[in-house]
Amino acid sequence: MELDKKSLNAMLKSKALEWCRCLLAGGEPWDSFVQAVRAYDPATLCGLVWTANFVAYRCRTCGISPCMSLCAECFHQGEHGGHDYNMFRSQAGGACDCGDSNVMREAGFCKRHRIKSSSNVPCIPKDLLMMSELVLPQFIFSLIQYLREGYNEPAADLPSEKDLHKTLQILEPHVSFLEELTKMGGAMRSVLTQVLTNQQFYKDLSSGEFIYTGSKSHEKYLVALKGSGLAFPEDKLACGIQEQAAGTSTLAVQGLAGATATSGEGESSDEEDQDGSQGVGKRKRVKLSSTTKDQSIMDVLKHKCFLEELLFWTIKYEFPQKMVTFLLNMLPDQDYKIAFTKTFVQHYAFIMKTLKKSHESDTMSNRIVHISVQLFSNEELARQVTEECQLLDIMVTVLLYMMESCLIKSELQDEENSLHVVVNCGEALLKNNTYWPLVSDFINILSHQSVAKKFLEDHGLLVTWMNFVSFFQGMNLNKRELNEHVEFESQTYYAAFAAELEACAQPMWGLLSHCKVRETQEYTRNVVRYCLEALQDWFDAINFVDEPAPNQVTFHLPLHRYFAMFLSKAVKCQELDLDSILPDQEMLMKLMIHPLQIQASLSEIHSNMWVRNGLQIKGQAMTYVQSHFCNSMIDPDIYLLQVCASRLDPDYFISSVFERFKVVDLLTMASQHQNTVLDSEHERSMLEGALTFLVLLLSLRLHLGMTDDEILRAEMVAQLCMNDRTHKNPNPKSGIIPGSLSFESVLSAVADFKAPVFEPGGSMQQGMYTPKADVWDKEFDPVMVILRTVYRRDVQSAMDRYTAFLKQSGKFPGNPWPPYKKRTPLHPSYQGLTKLLHCKTLHIVLFTLLYKILMDHQNLSEHVLCMVLYLIELGLENSPEQETNEEDFVAGQERCHDSWFPGSHLVTNMRHFINYVRVRVPETAPEVKREAPASTSSDGLNSGTAQVFSLVAERRKKFQEIINRNSSEASQVVRSKTSMKWSAPGATPQLTTAILEVKESILSLLIKLHHKLSGKQNSYYPPWLDDLEVLIQPELPKYSHGDGMTAVERILLKAAMQSRLNKRIIEDICRKVTPPVPPKRISSAEKKTLDKEERRQKARERQQKLLAEFASRQKSFMETAMDVESPDADIAMEIATSEQHVSEAVYDCVICGQSGPSTEDRPTGLVVLLQASSVLGQCRNSTEPKKLPTTEEEQIYPWDTCATVHDVRLTTLQRYFKDSSCLQAVSIGWEGGVYVQTCGHTLHIDCHKSYMESLRNDQVLQGFSVDKGEFTCPLCRQFANSVLPCYPENNGERNIWQCHSNKNMQDLVKEVEELQEQLGTFPVSISSETNLSKEMESVMKDIKNTTQKKYTDYSKTPGSPDNDFLFMYSVARSNLELELVHRGGNLCLGGASTAGKRSCLNQLFHVLAMHMRLYSIDSAYNPWRKLTQGGESTTSLGNLPEVPVLYRDVSSLLLIQILTMPQPLHKEHFTCIIKVLFTLLYTQALAALSIKCSAEDRMAWKNSGALKKISPGVWSPQSVECYLQQFCLPFLRITSLLQHHLFGGDLPSCQEHEEFTVLASCLGLLPSFQSTHQFTSASCLDWPVPAFDMISQWCLELASFADGHPEQAKALLIQEPKWDLPRLLQLPENYNTIFQYYHRKTCTVCTKVPKDPAVCLVCGTFVCLKGLCCKQQSYCECVLHSQNCGAGTGIFLLINASVIIIIRGHRFCLWGSVYLDAHGEEDRDLRRGKPLYICKERYKVLEQQWVSHTFDHINKRWGPHYNGL
Repeated sequence: MELDKKSLNAMLKSKALEWCRCLLAGGEPWDSFVQAVRAYDPATLCGLVWTANFVAYRCRTCGISPCMSLCAECFHQGEHGGHDYNMFRSQAGGACDCGDSNVMREAGFCKRHRIKSSSNVPCIPKDLLMMSELVLPQFIFSLIQYLREGYNEPAADLPSEKDLHKTLQILEPHVSFLEELTKMGGAMRSVLTQVLTNQQFYKDLSSGEFIYTGSKSHEKYLVALKGSGLAFPEDKLACGIQEQAAGTSTLAVQGLAGATATSGEGESSDEEDQDGSQGVGKRKRVKLSSTTKDQSIMDVLKHKCFLEELLFWTIKYEFPQKMVTFLLNMLPDQDYKIAFTKTFVQHYAFIMKTLKKSHESDTMSNRIVHISVQLFSNEELARQVTEECQLLDIMVTVLLYMMESCLIKSELQDEENSLHVVVNCGEALLKNNTYWPLVSDFINILSHQSVAKKFLEDHGLLVTWMNFVSFFQGMNLNKRELNEHVEFESQTYYAAFAAELEACAQPMWGLLSHCKVRETQEYTRNVVRYCLEALQDWFDAINFVDEPAPNQVTFHLPLHRYFAMFLSKAVKCQELDLDSILPDQEMLMKLMIHPLQIQASLSEIHSNMWVRNGLQIKGQAMTYVQSHFCNSMIDPDIYLLQVCASRLDPDYFISSVFERFKVVDLLTMASQHQNTVLDSEHERSMLEGALTFLVLLLSLRLHLGMTDDEILRAEMVAQLCMNDRTHKNPNPKSGIIPGSLSFESVLSAVADFKAPVFEPGGSMQQGMYTPKADVWDKEFDPVMVILRTVYRRDVQSAMDRYTAFLKQSGKFPGNPWPPYKKRTPLHPSYQGLTKLLHCKTLHIVLFTLLYKILMDHQNLSEHVLCMVLYLIELGLENSPEQETNEEDFVAGQERCHDSWFPGSHLVTNMRHFINYVRVRVPETAPEVKREAPASTSSDGLNSGTAQVFSLVAERRKKFQEIINRNSSEASQVVRSKTSMKWSAPGATPQLTTAILEVKESILSLLIKLHHKLSGKQNSYYPPWLDDLEVLIQPELPKYSHGDGMTAVERILLKAAMQSRLNKRIIEDICRKVTPPVPPKRISSAEKKTLDKEERRQKARERQQKLLAEFASRQKSFMETAMDVESPDADIAMEIATSEQHVSEAVYDCVICGQSGPSTEDRPTGLVVLLQASSVLGQCRNSTEPKKLPTTEEEQIYPWDTCATVHDVRLTTLQRYFKDSSCLQAVSIGWEGGVYVQTCGHTLHIDCHKSYMESLRNDQVLQGFSVDKGEFTCPLCRQFANSVLPCYPENNGERNIWQCHSNKNMQDLVKEVEELQEQLGTFPVSISSETNLSKEMESVMKDIKNTTQKKYTDYSKTPGSPDNDFLFMYSVARSNLELELVHRGGNLCLGGASTAGKRSCLNQLFHVLAMHMRLYSIDSAYNPWRKLTQGGESTTSLGNLPEVPVLYRDVSSLLLIQILTMPQPLHKEHFTCIIKVLFTLLYTQALAALSIKCSAEDRMAWKNSGALKKISPGVWSPQSVECYLQQFCLPFLRITSLLQHHLFGGDLPSCQEHEEFTVLASCLGLLPSFQSTHQFTSASCLDWPVPAFDMISQWCLELASFADGHPEQAKALLIQEPKWDLPRLLQLPENYNTIFQYYHRKTCTVCTKVPKDPAVCLVCGTFVCLKGLCCKQQSYCECVLHSQNCGAGTGIFLLINASVIIIIRGHRFCLWGSVYLDAHGEEDRDLRRGKPLYICKERYKVLEQQWVSHTFDHINKRWGPHYNGL
C-alpha cells in the first residue's frame, strides 16, 4: 500500500496522531488493539525505564554487576529478606534489571519475571501488526525529517538552544506516541526493532525523499554531519581516506589507516576548538598513538539505518529526556539491544565532541550515563562490542582527544626546557567534571574480566593509556610563596584530586581486580614495563637529573602509583619475583625523589612554611591523606618509597631523607648551629616530621605482608581509636565497603556497640561503636593513627582516649607515651628494608639526637625523643641473625679509627663508646672556648671523631658511586670536600672546628636519659639482677604501657636480651654512679626545669580548685533554675507556695539583682511563655492509640476527639438556649487554649522593659523576634514572651483564710452570695490606674493575642462581653487540665505540682480574677441562687430559655464562682462552693446513669429500692457506685489542684482505687474519713436546701425542654467525662511502610505528587511541604495546617527525609528522626537507603515534649520559616 504525499503531510498535522492510531489498529478501537498486542508479550525482562529522582533499589546479595537496580515493584515481589540491599534516589535515571541474568542472580527475580515465558506465548497473528509494519517506517522517517529541519548549525556568537527547544516541543507528542508503542510489549517492540534497524527502509526512504520535500532537510543533515568525526575536515589526506572508505568496508581501510593515521591525528583538533589550542602556545602538538586500529572514529559518520540517524539527532539535540526514554524502553528486545549498543559505540566520539561544547553538560552527562550504564553493565554485550567494534580503542582514543584540548606546558623541574605537558586544572572540562561520563563508562567496562583481559594484553592500548595517564603526572604544581601572600587562592586542587581519582586511580583499581592469580603475571609485566617507559619519558621531558627543584610540589604522580600498585599486586597475589620487574638502581633513585618530596612538603605545610600560599595548600595536604583518597595516593607513595629503600644503599637513603626535610644542619653535636635552608622556628617540627616519616616507612606493613583482613582490622582500629564511630564510617577507606562479610565480623571483633542514648535535654545520640578494652590494650597503633589523620588534633584525641583507658583500667596513672606495637613480619621480598635500621648514618643521627636531648639543646621535643626511641626499638626488634662471636667484636672495636661506629649492627653499635667528636660550630659557640684535654695525643683525638656534616657528603658520594659504578678513593674524597663547602654558603659568623668530649655510648645515654626523665639520680636499676626470668620472657605487660621511662627500660631490656655483652655493659654503667651530665652546667638548668615543674603543678592545682568550685556553683544553679530539662522532676514549689506562706513574698530580680516584695508601684513579674495549645483537644475516649494510615482503607476521622465533642455540645446548646447562658455553661480552650508556663525567675517589670529595649538595639539576634515580645530569660536563657505580674500579698490575711470557723452551711451560703454582690471591693481599685493594674491589663492583652480569633469568639453576636468572660475562665481551666495531663491524668502521685516552681497558676488567677470582676453577673441569672435556693424558676424573658442547671459544666461553674469572688478568698467559702457544686454534679451523674440504664434496669431499681436484693443482670449497687465515682472524679481532681494552688498544702498520694475518697476528704466533702469498705459517694453530699426540692426543681427545667426535643435532651445529659491522655499517632515498625504509601501519594488539594511530601503526626493529614501549589494567602500548607491542627504547633514527618520538623508559631526546627537503622543511626534524606525501624524511646521523647509544651526550651536550633513551609 503506497502512502502518497498528501497523507504524509496529514500525518504531521494536528490530528495526525489520531489518524496513525486508527491506521495501526486497522479500524479497531485503539484500547482493544493495545490489549490484543499485549496478550502476545513474550518479554521476560522488566526493563522499566525511570528518570532522575525515581526511588529504586539495589541488592548487593543478588547483583552480579555493581550497577544493578530494581524498580520498587520488582523489589518488593522478589525475596530479599536479610539481603544487603538499599533504597536510593536515582541521580541520572536507570532501568529495572529484573529478569536479566547477565546483571543479577536469578534467585533475586520477582514473581513476574521468574518464569521463562517465551515458550508458552502463542504466536502472533500476522495481520494484527501488518499495518504497523507499513505505517511505522513512514512515521519514524517523518520524525527524522522534522529533526533535520529543526536543526540549525549554531552561529558563532549565539547558541541556538531556543530553536532546538521549540523543535522538541513540537515533537513531544510524536515521541510520546513511540514510547506508548514500546510499552505494548515484546510483539510491538520487535516490529519497531525491525523498522529501526532495516537498512533497506532507510535507503528507500532517504533516496525517495527528494520527491517530497526537496533537498533542504538533506542539506541540513549533511551540514550537521560535518563535524562528527575526530579528524579535521580540511585535512586533505583524511578526506582522501573518507572517500575511499565510503564504498568499502572498514576492514579494507584498516591497512591504510595504520600508515596515514599519524598525520591525520597528529594535527587533529576540534573544528570549533581553536581557543583550546591557543592556550598551548608554540608547543608541538602531542603525537597520539598511531596504532588506533579503527579509522572510522576519525571519519565523518555514515548512517545506514533509522536507528543510527535517530541516535545521531538525539546527540545533536543534547539527549532530550523523551528520546532517551524511548531508546531505552526498547532495550528488552535482544536484537535491538545489540544493534543499539553498536550504534552507540559508533557515535562515541561524536558524543564526546557534543558534550564538550554543551552548555548543560551536567544534564547531558546524566542522560549519557543513563544510556551507557544499561549497555555496558552487561558483560556479554560489552565483550561482543569490544571484539567487533573496537570499543576499548575508541574509548581510550576519545578520552585522549578530550584531554588534548586542555593541555599546558608543565613547569615542574626545568621550567624553560620542559617538554612535558599536563592538563590545566582550571579548564571547564576538569573543573566541571565534564569527562566523568566517559571515564565512568571506561571503569564500567573494565569491571568485566573478559574486557579487562583484552586491555591488559594489548600493548598498543597500554602505551596509549600510559600516555593518557602521563597528562595528569605533575598537574596542579604548587610553588612556595616566599615573600608576599598570594593574591588569589585558586581552588583548582579539587578538580586535580577528582581527576586523578576518577580518571587514573579508579581504572587502575578496576584493572588490579583482575590480576589476582598467578596466571595473570604477564599482565602485570606488561603494565609495569609500559609504566616504566612512560616514567623514563617523563624524567627526560622534565630534564630531571638528581636534585628536585626547590620549593615546588605536586601531589599528583599517577604513573608512580600505577607502578607501585602493580608491583604490590605482583608480590602479593601473583608470586612474581620483585627483582625481576624492578628497574636499575639509577631509576629507583629517580623514582624515590618525587614521592619523598611530597612527604617532606607535607611536613613543611604542617610547619606553616607554606602559609603564604593560603588555605588551599593545607586543603591539598589534607585531601592527600583523606579517607577517599588515601589508598590511591599516600599509600602507594609510601609503598614505593619502601620498595626503593629496600633496594638502595641505606646510608644514601637515610641521608636523602634528612636532606629533603632540610634538617641536616641541625644534626650536630654542637649546641649552636646554622641552618642555611630552614628558619629556626620550623626546625623542630621538620625534625619531628622527618623522624615520624622514618617510623612510618619502617613500621607500616600495608603492602608488605599484611593480609586483607589484617589491613581492614588495622584501619578500623585506627578510626575507632580517634573517635567513636557510627556504623557507616568506622572504616572510611574506599575500596572496602561496609556490608562486606569480613567488615561485619571484624567490626564485632574490635568494637562494642553503644546503643543510642537520650539526654533529657533532648539532644539525640546515634548508635556508636567504641573500641573494646582489649583493642586499647593490644592493638592500638599510633603509627596507623598518624598515617590516617587528616587533622593533627585527631592524633591527640586518640592519645587522650588511650590515656583515659589506662587510667580507668588502672594500668598506668600518668601521661603515657604512644605504645610500641609489634609488627607483622615482612614479606621476604622486602627484607632489605631492615637495612635502614642497621646503617651507620641512622645510628649517628640517633646518637646525636639522644646526646642533644640529654644536653637540653634547643628545638628538641618529647616527640623527637619518642620517635628516636621508637626507631631504636624497631632496630632491636628487626635485628639480623644473632651475633656470632661477641669477643671478636670487642677486639674489632679498638681497631676501628675511621668512623663513629665499628659496624652497621645496632645491637653492637649501642655499646660502642664515642670519646671525642669534631664539630663545626659558629665562633661564638661555647664549645670553642673549651680547650681539648691535654692528656690525649693528636692520634688519640682521631679515634672516634667524625663530622656529622658528612651526611650530605655521604649521600653525594653514594650517588656518584651508583652513577659511575666507580669506587676509586679519590673521587669520593673530592666529592665529600666540595659538599662540605656547599653546606654553608654565605654563613655570616665564621664556622670553626671544635673538639667535643663526649665519652658516651647509646646505652649510657639511654640510662642517663632515664635518670633525667625520672628526675632522680640512679633511678635505673637492671631488673634482671633481681629476677632472671625477665630476660627469658620479655613480653611483660608491665612494659607495654607507660611513659618515656618505661620505653627506655623496655629498650635496655631488649638490648640486654640480644647480647650478653650489652647486659654486662649496662650493669657496669649502673655501677659507676654517674651524675647524668657535667654537674655544674646542668644543675642550674635542671633547677630551672624543676622550679618550672613545681610552679606548673601549683598552677594546675589552683585551676582544679577553681574549676571544682565553678562546677558546684553551676550545679546548684542548674538545680534551682532549670528543671526545664526534665518536665517530670518533682521539685517543691519554692516560689509559688512554700515561701509565700512564711512571710511577705520576697522576689529576686534577675536583672538588677535586688530583692524585695512586689508593690503596686513597682510590680515584680514572673518570666512566662504563653503559647496556644490544642493538645487537650487531641484526647480521645479510647485507650487504643490511633495508627498512622498506611493504606487507602485506613483513615482517621476526628469525631471522637475531645475538641470535637465539646464543639458539638456547645453548638447544640446554642441552638436551643439563650446565647449568654450557653457561654457560661461550658469551657472552651480545648483547641487553641492558652497555656502559661514559667521558668520560675522573677524580674522587675521596669527592668524587663529596659532589657527588651537593649535586645531591640542588638542586631545579632537569632531565632526569636523582639517585636513580638519574645526574649530569653536573662538568667537561664529559657525562651519567653511575656511577664506575669506578681500580686502583692499581705501575710496577715493569709492566716485568716486558713483558720476553720464553725459556721454552718446556711450562713456560709449567704456570705458567698453577699460577696458576689459586692463587685466593687477589689483590693487594687480599678478606678485608680496603678502600675500593677496597667501591667495586668497588658498581660491580659498578651494572653488574648496568643491564640487566634477563631478560638476566642464563640458567641452569636461577635465581640459580646460574654466571649471574654468565657475565654478568661477557660484559660484557667486549660492550665488546670494540662497540669493534670502532665501528672498522668490523675492525682495518685500527690506531692507538689509537677511543674514545681514553674507553675504560675496563683499569679495567673489574680490576673484573670481582676478582669472577670469587670463583668457583673445579673443577679437574676446568678447560677448560685439556682444552686442554693429552692422555689420557682424565673421565667425567661426572651424567646430562648436559659441553659438548664443539669446541662451546665460543673468545673466551669466552679471557676466562674471563684474568679468572681473578691480576692483573697477564704478557705471556708471555697469549701462551701465545692459542697454546693458537688450536689449538682452528683445529680448530673444520677441523671446520666438513669439514661444509660435500660427500661428493665430502671423498673428493677424503682420497685426494689436500695435495700432489697437486685436481680442479677442489671446494674448492681457496686457498679452504680463505681460509675458515680468515675463521673465525679475529674471534677474532684480539678478542684483539688485549684485548692492546692490557691491555699498551698501538699496533695496526698494514694492508690488508684482510693483516689475518690482521699480527694473528697482533702476537699472537706467527707465529714470524717471512714474506712473504705462501707464508703459510698453519697456520704459526701451536704445539701443547703432539702435535696428533694432542689432536684425536682432542676428536673422541671429539663422536662419542659425534653417535651419538644426528646433526643437532644438525652444526648446532652450524657457527658463524657473520661478522656485518655493525648497521644501522637502510632507509627508502623518499619519506615518502608510509610515511605511506599506516601512518597507517591497525590495531594488532596492540588492532586499532584508533592516534591516534598509530609504527614502530620497529630492528626495524620498529608501535606505538601514548601509546595507553592497549595499556598493560600501567602501561607504554605504546613504552616497553615500547624495553625488549624495545633494552634500554631505542628509536628510533621518529612517522607523523603525520614526527619521530623517542628513548626512553632513563626519559627521551625529540625527535630531529628524517630526511625533508625539496625545500627542505631539516622538516615537523613535517606541517602544510604538502609531499612529503618522505629525507635520507641525517641518517639516517646517527642510525644513528651509535645504534651509538656517544651519544644521551645529543649530544641536549640530554631529559625524563621516566613510561612514558606
